[in-house]
Amino acid sequence: MTIFSKIVRGEIPSYRCAENEEFYAFLDINPVTRGHVLVIPKREVDYFFDLSDEELGRMMSFTKRVAAAIKQVFPCKKVGVAVMGLDVNHAHVHLAPLQSEMDMDFGKKKLQLPAEEMQQIAADIASAFGRQ
Repeated sequence: MTIFSKIVRGEIPSYRCAENEEFYAFLDINPVTRGHVLVIPKREVDYFFDLSDEELGRMMSFTKRVAAAIKQVFPCKKVGVAVMGLDVNHAHVHLAPLQSEMDMDFGKKKLQLPAEEMQQIAADIASAFGRQ
């Protein structure tokens, strides 16, 4: 079982931003920018492209809604999206508000935000997601 599956089950705490019956969105604890969110399927699947076409479509539709919520909370030029999947063997999408392409540089030093700020960011994104 992956760390992400444990998050979905509530065994490991997370900063939840959005969820439905199939997908879960939460703040990355090592963000590249404020508002960096991970979107995962609740069903444990190692590789993003192992999702069925139907699941992939539903996941991207959910991800699009999360991105719109992020953009409401963090005015930015665009919300960047990346799919890598090397760090955790559970399909996931990274979303991050962008002012420039350098904002999504995964090689740079990650931010360390206080828990209170993470909670507020998650609550703000969740609220924006709920208003859609």
